[in-house]
Amino acid sequence: MSKLLNRKKYLADLLSYKDKDLIKVVTGLRRSGKSTLFNLFKTFLLKHGVTSRQIQFYNFELPENYLNKSWDKLYFEIKAKLHVNKSNYIFLDEIQNIASFEKLIDGLFATPNVDVYITGSNANLLSSELATLLSGRYIEISILPFSFAEYLEARKIATNNEHLNYEALFSDYVNETSLPKGVDLRKEGFDKIYEYIEALYATIIQKDIMQRYKINDKRAFGNITKFIATNIGNKVSPSSISKALKADNQSVHHATVEKFIDYLVESFVFYRVNRFDIKGKKQLATQEKYYLVDLGLLNVLAGREKMTDRGHILENAVYLELLRRGYKIWTGTMRNGEIDFLVKNKTGDIEYYQVAWNIADTKTEEREFFSLEQIKDNYPKYLLTTDSFLKNRAGIIHKNVFEWLLGKTA
Repeated sequence: MSKLLNRKKYLADLLSYKDKDLIKVVTGLRRSGKSTLFNLFKTFLLKHGVTSRQIQFYNFELPENYLNKSWDKLYFEIKAKLHVNKSNYIFLDEIQNIASFEKLIDGLFATPNVDVYITGSNANLLSSELATLLSGRYIEISILPFSFAEYLEARKIATNNEHLNYEALFSDYVNETSLPKGVDLRKEGFDKIYEYIEALYATIIQKDIMQRYKINDKRAFGNITKFIATNIGNKVSPSSISKALKADNQSVHHATVEKFIDYLVESFVFYRVNRFDIKGKKQLATQEKYYLVDLGLLNVLAGREKMTDRGHILENAVYLELLRRGYKIWTGTMRNGEIDFLVKNKTGDIEYYQVAWNIADTKTEEREFFSLEQIKDNYPKYLLTTDSFLKNRAGIIHKNVFEWLLGKTA
């Protein structure tokens, strides 16, 4: 049960929308904690006066819940069990496994005293058709694996201990996994974690992507996935990937590469970050960057190559934390350089983030500060590194990245 204690932020989000006239849609990677969140929410309801008769929970990963069941059959089954004149809480887990599920959701939403909660492991859950049907009537809560703070909490490590070796703990975090079940397997050894991640990845690739989209060229799909994984934080394009594969004696058209990348993004394996021209104030349409949902997946995708650039590993962790904090994120582009992240925070204000492992020498220090110094506006600018000796400069705030990841303001 310990891992149930680590989703406080998401539970608070869910509770803030309880009984509101909105469909609650929880999206994210398989095994990132969506079902656990629903179970935690269900426990909360039962502790606060809601009876079990008012709650219906369907897990559509279980064949008995979806085989030979049409959306309308489910609709009338759920309606028949509703508690009249009391609030009813309907949980539909992995709803995308039901054909025409949007009609089921729409019907339940229109029913008095029904509060609807759904999850899905594919961004197509909120495809244009469903988004149009439910326009203005749903709220999306996107769930990610454990943050660094949640990971330490799951390991029962108190972050108020001044003598913690954050670098060693962060190394565990990115080398093992941030997936809740994987962290729970730590006591059984790394081999068990690896087996878990390998099985999960196989399920995502086989069931969620290759079967769904009828992909026959398994080798090409696997190579494209590995290419992106070993190039996290680098600018890539379908044509550049196609050329790289061709040089390795595999011919895959750039249009196919583009489709395969879209499938990986839709399944929450990778997150795509567009470039933004800071001076021209416009989003650019090419050479995006990609970040991996769980750095532990690099064990399966990249093997020994995965730690070749620890700076990009750190950058990936920072990206995911910005995402958790609800920011809109771009890569900043200028004539004389790049900014790792240009973000719009929850209040709509701009912030800039540059990430480096350390600035141990003058050359690295100049390079990292230089890009931020080229931006002449007055929005906050941050340099995040693992250094303990911090050097603020020209209004740029230099922060220890581990302290930042843990939300410490000092």
